[in-house]
Amino acid sequence: MKQPTALHVVIPAFHEGESIGGVLSRLAKVVHVSMRVSVVCDSADDPTFEAVRPLTSRLPYVVTEVVNAFGTGALNAIKTGLSRTNPEEAALVVMADGCDELEIVDRMWQQMLAGHDVVCGSRYMAGGRQIGGWWLKKLLSRTAGLSYHVLTGIGTHDITNSFKMYSSRVLAAVVIESVGGFEIGMEIAIKAHRFGFSITELPTVWTDRTSGVSRFRLRKWLPHYLRWYLKGVAQRLEPKKGS
Repeated sequence: MKQPTALHVVIPAFHEGESIGGVLSRLAKVVHVSMRVSVVCDSADDPTFEAVRPLTSRLPYVVTEVVNAFGTGALNAIKTGLSRTNPEEAALVVMADGCDELEIVDRMWQQMLAGHDVVCGSRYMAGGRQIGGWWLKKLLSRTAGLSYHVLTGIGTHDITNSFKMYSSRVLAAVVIESVGGFEIGMEIAIKAHRFGFSITELPTVWTDRTSGVSRFRLRKWLPHYLRWYLKGVAQRLEPKKGS
């Protein structure tokens, strides 16, 4: 497998002007991989872009403002960003609210260079944890992650976490069917496992946002997560196949 030579960081955002500056600054401080960043918003007048522009000249990497190409919402923003990943790059999805532990990105990259195709930040493996957030969301996420790992043997205890790094060959192999929310990260990992790609994980600390408003819609998006959970478990009984 040809190793990636650079990292494409995809940040879906909607009115994240309060937090995006901190995320971009942290990337510059703790990530030592050659990278570029795509901040993806639904419209060109999103205030997130206004907060990004004054920072770009001071950052040691290129930040591109990208308008959602597939509609609106987090799912389509992530799809848009991932679709702009070059063949020589790996892609990493990072939340604009600052919840992800960017300090582990260099180690995720090393796992990618070691031959893995999906590297997952895991809150539910030894060394990982979750700070803050709604208790019901945490309970459902933890239950789904741990049980899915046991039932399918997938290489992560945290299937629902969006903080994942993907090889370009995984992105080329997977045809996205997700229709809402952040289920796309779950879908890609499940399909990568189905196709025989190598999946691994690193412990991460997820921290609930300290500014802005969460737009996670558990009641609306739970059926989508459940769909992929059940589909993935059912596929465990079938032989692996290519794309």
